[in-house]
Amino acid sequence: MPLIPEEPQIHESVPGPRATPAAGRTAPTPRPVPGPGPRPAPPRGAPASSARPGKPGPAAPPRGPVAAPPAQRTGSPQPAVTPENAAGAQLQLIPAPVDGAIDAADEAVDLLLDSGRAPSEILVLTTGEMHPWAAHELSFGEASYWAQHDAADDVFYADAAAQRATGRPVVVVAVNGGTDEVTAHALPSAMARAGTLLVVCGDPQRINSVLGANA
Repeated sequence: MPLIPEEPQIHESVPGPRATPAAGRTAPTPRPVPGPGPRPAPPRGAPASSARPGKPGPAAPPRGPVAAPPAQRTGSPQPAVTPENAAGAQLQLIPAPVDGAIDAADEAVDLLLDSGRAPSEILVLTTGEMHPWAAHELSFGEASYWAQHDAADDVFYADAAAQRATGRPVVVVAVNGGTDEVTAHALPSAMARAGTLLVVCGDPQRINSVLGANA
């Protein structure tokens, strides 16, 4: 697993200023690169199969129109690519606090779907508490939960340590807790599962520290 640079280069694929967090507030999460070779966006009026699985809780407010795929901003910094991941999955780091990592991962999934990625191409992993969707589905039993994984027809959410979760073209990791040992194991494992794109949402300083100590 390549070491992410001390100051990760983040590519923001949606134009607009980056907000500086004010005291007591969390800054908007930078959005990820859709990834190499996105599929054409579905036509208007297409079936709702492209929506990611619903999760318990209040419905999210309607989102404004999203340009897909967005053009690169002139002079925008590019994601770090090392010889190890250059021939495999592209690595994208999205800075986020521990308690905002899942929200950042959800935003990443939304943008990936908007850019034309099929839901079945995306796997979301968490290092701490389970994603609300996974916790909800597991309440109906593991058999039903893993049957959805095996069907591979929608976005799937799992614990980063779940060995049964197989690879997909795009893997999104929310570093939302867990020990340094868990994180150090989860990131290389996620890279191995990612076919073309790995998106990591978390604290860059902690991620660099963990990977540096285990390099």
